[in-house]
Amino acid sequence: MRELVTELALGLRAHVLPHLGSHAGRAHLQAGAGGDVTFAIDEEAEAFLERFLAEHAPEVAYYSEDRGLVMPVPSELPAFPPKEMPVLLVDPIDGTRPAMAGLESCCVAIAAAPLGDGEPTMADLEVGCVVEIKTGATFVAVRGSGVQIRTANGDRRTAHLSSNTDITRMFWTLGFRGRPAMPLVTVLSEAIDASSVGGAVFDLGSAAFDITRIVTGQLDAYLDVGSRMIEEAPSLRPDFERVGGGAVLNNSPYDLAAPVLCLEEAGGIATDAYGEPLANRPLLGSGHEYQMSCVAAAGPALHQRILEVLERGFARLAARD
Repeated sequence: MRELVTELALGLRAHVLPHLGSHAGRAHLQAGAGGDVTFAIDEEAEAFLERFLAEHAPEVAYYSEDRGLVMPVPSELPAFPPKEMPVLLVDPIDGTRPAMAGLESCCVAIAAAPLGDGEPTMADLEVGCVVEIKTGATFVAVRGSGVQIRTANGDRRTAHLSSNTDITRMFWTLGFRGRPAMPLVTVLSEAIDASSVGGAVFDLGSAAFDITRIVTGQLDAYLDVGSRMIEEAPSLRPDFERVGGGAVLNNSPYDLAAPVLCLEEAGGIATDAYGEPLANRPLLGSGHEYQMSCVAAAGPALHQRILEVLERGFARLAARD
């Protein structure tokens, strides 16, 4: 499964790479299963995904951002028991907007888990692969076996997690696309202000890129609080739908599965914005009930300090609401 996931990710990267920065790729087609706008570049990637699996692994189920859950056709049903059938979670372009702008922060993200009874969770993930589209660098994690990092020319790199525990020196990213700006900043204002000079905050447009930057040591943390905002203040949901063009566009499982496994296998930590483990979150879905907040950090001390800051932020949101 590791070989299949890696080969598919590298194939998607090679297919998408010539389209990076192309204005033709910015054409809007329709909304995908996840509710986000499907751009022409997304459609190219999804078409390649469908062809690749039909040729190389027709017996494998997959869930993608635009197609949703796709099961094998009856003639290709696997010989192994249905509960052992692998299902791939595929985000052919995580960071479509950076890709259309020709920026580095766009990735292919693929994870694999046994389908089981049709409700696999984050705890069931066995393989995760993130490939940077522009550079060709790869991160491949196998549950219990660590994460392997390679450059485009095959050179090995080791994970290098930051030892920073100081919010004022924190280099971090946030999930911003599709989140209403004013309430989001209400929650995150303390972290933004504290790290504004001694650290830095970025919106890089790809959860997979953001979280793997923690693995490389370039960043200390990644914060996405969107789902908790709706849970804490349901009156905000219309604002999310307004900004999201009618859909709630927080992170879905296919956004987080592969990079979170890479981070955990490197020794980092990822929970939801309450500090609860992600292990029991279901994998096969993309609506609000499947979406999840995420606080990812290089180490537990910084992670705990972030959660304390977020609690004060959500108290401000409650007062504002």
